[in-house]
Amino acid sequence: MVAERAQAPRSATAYVVHMLRLDNSGAVNSAPDNKKGHGARRDLSNGDLDMEGPQLRDVNVREKAISAAGAAFVSAVLVNPLDVAKTRLQAQAAGVDYNTVAWQQLPRHIESIGFGKVINGGRCPPVCPRIGNAGVAPLCPPACFQYKSTFDVFSKVIRQEGFFRLWRGTNAALAIAIPTVGIYLPCYDILREKLETAATESAPLLKPYAPFLAGSVARSIACIVCSPLELARTRMQARREIRGGVKPPGVVTILKGVTSTMTSASGPLQGIRLLWTGVGAQLARDVPFSAICWSTLEPTRRYILQMAGPDPDASTVMCANLSAGILAGSIAAAATCPLDVAKTRRQIEQDPSKAMTTRQTLQTVWRDAGVKGLFTGVGPRVARAGPSVAIVVSFYEVVKYCLGTTALA
Repeated sequence: MVAERAQAPRSATAYVVHMLRLDNSGAVNSAPDNKKGHGARRDLSNGDLDMEGPQLRDVNVREKAISAAGAAFVSAVLVNPLDVAKTRLQAQAAGVDYNTVAWQQLPRHIESIGFGKVINGGRCPPVCPRIGNAGVAPLCPPACFQYKSTFDVFSKVIRQEGFFRLWRGTNAALAIAIPTVGIYLPCYDILREKLETAATESAPLLKPYAPFLAGSVARSIACIVCSPLELARTRMQARREIRGGVKPPGVVTILKGVTSTMTSASGPLQGIRLLWTGVGAQLARDVPFSAICWSTLEPTRRYILQMAGPDPDASTVMCANLSAGILAGSIAAAATCPLDVAKTRRQIEQDPSKAMTTRQTLQTVWRDAGVKGLFTGVGPRVARAGPSVAIVVSFYEVVKYCLGTTALA
């Protein structure tokens, strides 16, 4: 992130806290001005809510990057199973067949060789039989490949593909965190400073909206840059592995497969363009998500901390971050679920000739499945986004707090 300034908050989280403090009672604003050090009561206009007290100091740019990267890592690892469940449910609703070729080609007289009791009635048995070596698909009836809910996805993925398949796409998710830290935050700070300076000189009433506009533009830049990785992650999570002992394709293999579908026929440029499949839907999802999330998180956290008094301690601030983050992330995730459905459908479609715009995709989903189709996977999406926002906001502030205290120990 950019160099720290005395009078402006230095991150989206710091901005929310900054606004909270400005709205608090006069006990805060009347605190002694202390811009050179950290006394018992500091000037809180710089947004450092979570680092009060004489034993703390401001963390530098490198330490903030470490904090943000750590928050992204923890969030990606913990919530990835919910992302897999959401993607599987949305892909199934889009027409992806998770049934196995082995079952589809199973002869009708299968009962005569001893499997009748196992697959009788098409019910899914606790363990699907397998004929041949580990590379042959198990003989599971169709019910084993129809996902009904989030926990049903968990159960069937673990039973049929293994426990660690719930973390498919985690490497891509972690790779996406790098542009988030390296592009989104610096761009946000630079744009916010310029917008605040311009607003102060010409339109002071618009200054509070500068962070939201800067965040939207910076988020758009980050989405465009890391869209190929998001495409790879979505396809990795939607893919079902049924062959034991065979390593599933990774990020590079999937991206090569995407470009090869058009390179031979239309040239390399057209193939490279396919790496940004669904970027419009991703932008349409992520920019409103950020706006809704921060618009909800700010007043919620302000209300919680106002109840705690003008000088909350670190544990109170962390609890406020967790509570506000879960609420804000959940509301934003539910509101933008139709756009997430459109993004998933566009990115799992491997035939370029069938590609549709985001609007066409939403119209198709509405026509085929109505409101229920537009909110396919809303459960795991909300369950993922709420904790994810809470973890990122809280972990980021806690690590900054720890780094600030450790350096002076």
